[in-house]
Amino acid sequence: MSNVLIIGAGGVGAVVTHKCARSPEVFSRIVLASRTLTKCEAIQSQLPRPIDVARVDADHTSEVVELIRSVKPDLVINVALPYQDISIMDACLETRVDYMDTANYEPPDEAKFCYKWQWDYHERFKEKGIMALLGCGFDPGVTNVFCAHALKHRFDQIHTVDIMDCNAGDHGHPFATNFNPEINIREVTARGKYYDDGRWVETDPLSVHQPFDFPQIGVQEMYLMYHEEMESLSKNIPGVRRMRFWMTFSQEYLTHLRVLQNVGMTRIDPVMYQGVEIVPLQFLKALLPEPSSLAAGYTGKTCIGCMIEGLKDEKPLRYYIYNVCDHAECYREINAQAISYTTGVPAMIGARMMLTGKWRGAGVFNVEEFDPDPFMSDLNQYGLPWVEAYPKTGV
Repeated sequence: MSNVLIIGAGGVGAVVTHKCARSPEVFSRIVLASRTLTKCEAIQSQLPRPIDVARVDADHTSEVVELIRSVKPDLVINVALPYQDISIMDACLETRVDYMDTANYEPPDEAKFCYKWQWDYHERFKEKGIMALLGCGFDPGVTNVFCAHALKHRFDQIHTVDIMDCNAGDHGHPFATNFNPEINIREVTARGKYYDDGRWVETDPLSVHQPFDFPQIGVQEMYLMYHEEMESLSKNIPGVRRMRFWMTFSQEYLTHLRVLQNVGMTRIDPVMYQGVEIVPLQFLKALLPEPSSLAAGYTGKTCIGCMIEGLKDEKPLRYYIYNVCDHAECYREINAQAISYTTGVPAMIGARMMLTGKWRGAGVFNVEEFDPDPFMSDLNQYGLPWVEAYPKTGV
C-alpha cells in the first residue's frame, strides 16, 4: 500500500488518477495536484473513492518540494508539461522521493527532444538511493516494452524497428490536438530524424511518408518523425541497425497546420503585440479546444505498435506487435479519449511496477531496461491488450 502524488490534471492526469483509484491495494492514498485546482476537483468528483487535491506550480521547484514534504509520497507521477520535468526531478532529489514521467524534458524556448538532460541526473539519483523512470506512456513507454519483450522472447538479434502510431479517430472539430497543443505542434513541425547504422539522419518535417494497412483501421498515410524513444532504444537494443518512428495525420489536419505555419502561428519565439510580448504558439493553444474536452463524441480507433525484423535461430523473422484502442470505449469507461487513455494507463502500470518492487533500481532508467513480462501482463489486465503477428511484408 502506497502514497502517490500525481502532478498534472489534464487528459492524461485524469486517466492516471482514475486507474490508480481503481487499484487501492497498491495506491492506498492519492493526491492530485495542478496549477489549476478546479481541474483537480473536477477529476476528484468523478472517482469511486476519495482522493486529496492540491495546487502547485511545477515550474517552481520550491513549491513542489513544499508539497512533497506535506504529502510524503512514496512516488511522484509527473504527467505535467515536459518543460517541468527538471524542476520536478530537482524536487524529488531534494526530498529523496522516487520519480516517474511519460515524456522527456523539453526546454521552453527550443523544440528539442533529448534525454541527455535527464540522463545526467543518474549519478545524483543513485547517490540518494532513489529511482527515476522516464517515458512511461505509450510512445515512449509501451513501445519500448514491446521491443524489450521481442528481444527477450522472439528474437536472437533485432536489426530494424519501425514504431507506427495511427489515430484514425474523429473528434468532430475542424482542427484540434489530442494532447497539449503546444507540445503536439512543436513535435509535428520539428525536423524528422531516424537512426541508421550508428548515425542519425535528418529529414525535412513530414517530407517522408508512405501508406500502411493498420489492423482494424485500414490503409492510412504515415509520416516519418523524430520521437524520443528511439534515443534510448538505439542505446539499449544491442546491434540494432535502423530505427524509425511514423505517425498518421489526416489531410485536413495537415492543411490547417500548413496554414498556421505560413502565417507564423506556430512560432515559439516571442513577438510584440500592442506593447505586450506574446508567444504565437501559446496564444494558439488558448484558442484551440482543450484536449480533454474532445472525449465526448470521439469515434474511431487508434493503433500503435512496432514492426520488428531480425534473426531467430539464424533465420530472418518479421514480427508486428500492437494495440488497438477505441475512443468511444475509453469514454464509456472513464470519460477519456484514446490518446489520453493509451498514455495514462501505462503510467499507472509503471507506477505499480515501481511501488510493488517489480522494477527497482537506484538512478535514472528507461522502461526497456527492466523485465518486460510483468508490465506486458498488466497491459492485458488494465485495458490495453496487445496482439502479435508475423506479417509477410514490412515497412
